[in-house]
Amino acid sequence: MLIVHTADVHIGVENYGRPDPLTKTSSRLQDFLNTLDEVVDYSISNQADIILFCGDAYKSRNPNQTHQREFAARISRLATNGIQVFLLAGNHDAPNIPGPATALDIFPTLGVGNVHTGDTLKTHLVETRSGPLQIVSVPWIRKGQFMSSLGIGENDPSKLNESIETLLTQAIQANAESLDPSIPAVLSGHLSVDSAKTSSEISMMLGKDYVLLKSSIALPQFDYVALGHIHRHQELNVSPRVVYPGSLQRIDFGEEKDTKGFCVIDIDPTESPGKRERSYKFVEVNARKFLTIRSTISYSDPNPTQTVINEITHYDVQEAIVQVLIDTPASKYQDIDEKLIRYSLEESHFVATIRKNLMSESRNRLGKNLSETIEPLEALETYLTERGVIGEKRERLLNKGKLLISEHPQSNTL
Repeated sequence: MLIVHTADVHIGVENYGRPDPLTKTSSRLQDFLNTLDEVVDYSISNQADIILFCGDAYKSRNPNQTHQREFAARISRLATNGIQVFLLAGNHDAPNIPGPATALDIFPTLGVGNVHTGDTLKTHLVETRSGPLQIVSVPWIRKGQFMSSLGIGENDPSKLNESIETLLTQAIQANAESLDPSIPAVLSGHLSVDSAKTSSEISMMLGKDYVLLKSSIALPQFDYVALGHIHRHQELNVSPRVVYPGSLQRIDFGEEKDTKGFCVIDIDPTESPGKRERSYKFVEVNARKFLTIRSTISYSDPNPTQTVINEITHYDVQEAIVQVLIDTPASKYQDIDEKLIRYSLEESHFVATIRKNLMSESRNRLGKNLSETIEPLEALETYLTERGVIGEKRERLLNKGKLLISEHPQSNTL
């Protein structure tokens, strides 16, 4: 049984895009659709049995008609090719308050064949061409919805999170224990796990998120745990395999170094739980490149604009989304020509920013390679050299420096 796992498609993210003159839509919309097409094409050509979309199909819980049309077209391709499609509700799909429909409810409403939605925590039995599959769906739980369903009120966010975590853990355990061990089973969840990391390499411990323990979902009854919500691809556990596939496209520069793609797992329905995995792999997609270029301007630089342009030539900027970060002393700030720098980036897809950061003038004047324990007199000599002070004036200043140093011998290092 071949399972394709993706999440956080986020159709509708259009930052760093440029308008398409023909379609009048953002170029970034096409980026997201192109990588989604890679997932769809792979699933069809490899005759996948089911594809798990683990939340956040759209950027907004109220996607516009174009976004809905384009997503539905991809779902239709999968379904008409005999692939079961499981759509889990994520935090971007669910309404803020109980009652209104999610952005995914249109599919069961229209009775679209081979398409299943998970907007409540429950166990689904999906018939694939390789046999039945049990799916425990754990959609994003909105706190207002949770409080309303239980008739409780809680002003302390930490206590509310604890309540959600406890009840979710108990519900997942109850569903796992009710599974038929003779039928393959997966968990599909849109949530945060305590051991997960964000793209900035820090633990995923967001104060506003409820966070489940890995042990609460890595249960032996599951053959695979398919997650969504965190945009960085990572494997949290091996048996059962617990995986975030990550988003299909980079959303911002925090994801610049992330590899983007989707996951494929092949399980053997004839084996017993814990022994069903035949193979697993991560398939990389052609996501739009994000690129940060850094340049440092020295106090004595005669042409800081050219220095930045020279740095840019060391990078492949073609069709990339680029930001240029320039550390510069205040005295060189006005000498940096942003128009010329932008012109040098004309092969890029989009220039997000050219940001000039003021740095410590005194530190910059001393040069980049000086030791933290440089002698004061040596520092003064370097400073005078950087400023071009020569002759009699230089000697006079050095003599004054020597006098000051002799009067304060305890301060003999910087």
